[in-house]
Amino acid sequence: MNRILTMITLFACVGTMSAQETVHSDFSAAPQQVIVQPQHFGYLSYNDVLHAMPEYAQAMKSLEELKKTYDQEVERSEQDFSKKFTEYLDGQKTFPENIMLKRQKELQQLMEQSLLFKKEAQELLTKAEKELMEPVHALLKEAINAVGKKRNYAYVLNTDVNAYPYISDDGENCTDAVLIELGIK
Repeated sequence: MNRILTMITLFACVGTMSAQETVHSDFSAAPQQVIVQPQHFGYLSYNDVLHAMPEYAQAMKSLEELKKTYDQEVERSEQDFSKKFTEYLDGQKTFPENIMLKRQKELQQLMEQSLLFKKEAQELLTKAEKELMEPVHALLKEAINAVGKKRNYAYVLNTDVNAYPYISDDGENCTDAVLIELGIK
């Protein structure tokens, strides 16, 4: 029995030593060099390309027409309020108190409705702009992706608002390529 235990202990020691040598030899290997190659990338002004798109011009035209419609309604509402306010001021001396209170209440309601409509109109314009611009942004994104894939770019930078004041020579201005992809040039 002692022989068996001695043999097991011996095998365990030999196994441990060979495992330590393996671990030691892995760490003592010379470090491998990692070669980093510069990535090829494109850059453009997103806003310049966006503003050159006929779809953008059409979306802005539609938005302007909608804004004009809301502005006309706001103006009509303000004229209505002004007319009623003038009538209130003119009749202030001759109206009985209960009519004065009724007119004041009407004016207050008109003012509140007008303010509420202006707020709603602004919210609706913001929503309409988002809905009108969503397909335009999607079309531009598709064009940028297509150019990026064709030219094997690792990425395309948007240089608007001076986000990248320096771009290395590894970069390529791809504005014209995106405009061509969109059928603008």
